[in-house]
Amino acid sequence: MKTKKKFNKYMLISVISIAVGIFVWWLLTAGLGLVKSNILPSPDTIVHTFIKKLYDPNPEGGTLFVHLLASLQVALSGYGLGIVLGIPLGIIMAWYPRIEMTVRPVFDLVRTVPGVAWIPVMVSLAGIGLLSKALVIFISAMVATVINSYSGIKQTKEVHLWVGQTFGASNWELLTQIAIPSALPMIMTGCKIALGQAWTTLVAAELLASTKGIGYMIQQARGIFRLDIVIVGMIVIGLTGAALTGLITLIEKAVLKGGKY
Repeated sequence: MKTKKKFNKYMLISVISIAVGIFVWWLLTAGLGLVKSNILPSPDTIVHTFIKKLYDPNPEGGTLFVHLLASLQVALSGYGLGIVLGIPLGIIMAWYPRIEMTVRPVFDLVRTVPGVAWIPVMVSLAGIGLLSKALVIFISAMVATVINSYSGIKQTKEVHLWVGQTFGASNWELLTQIAIPSALPMIMTGCKIALGQAWTTLVAAELLASTKGIGYMIQQARGIFRLDIVIVGMIVIGLTGAALTGLITLIEKAVLKGGKY
């Protein structure tokens, strides 16, 4: 009950903060005219542009849904592959010393390179289609999941492993029944961090090399000084990112509840 009241209070404060921000925005633009529309469009202009982009493909050749679906397809493809390969790799690296000694030096080199830096390489290898952007997102998502999965396994308490060994548990049983369940919070945190990095990297990739997507829409609008479309794209990026994070949070709660964490 206390948690629910705290959540409701948080939501109320959030709504009020957003409402105040929008009101100040309107006051500075359409209300008092202190900021010119070519510098910052008013909220009502943004709403009008948002509605229009739902059905009008002009000026860059695609509706808002077309660009959003293109971005989601790329982002979820790379993100899904990143966590499917990243989580097991992090677990294996942390549990098996020989694999850690073999793989970690290469991984330490890869993880220090920002995801955006991979864009020119992938574009030269695979063009500007889905594959190149998905590969860039895959690297960004995999790095985050590997780090958190590795850290989660490494933080397994020695006393828990000792108890398992005392009762005759095999190495595989220690991993699957003690280490991995105790590492689940860190693993799920890695999935959320990876999602944020994947979404950010996607937009950067679309800004530099793409023919459709939210980043492409923003880039084309910026070139013709359509700041209203740019802001619509930014809002869609934020709302979509928040929605995806909320979905991952629900999955996290279900997984941790199932594991009694």
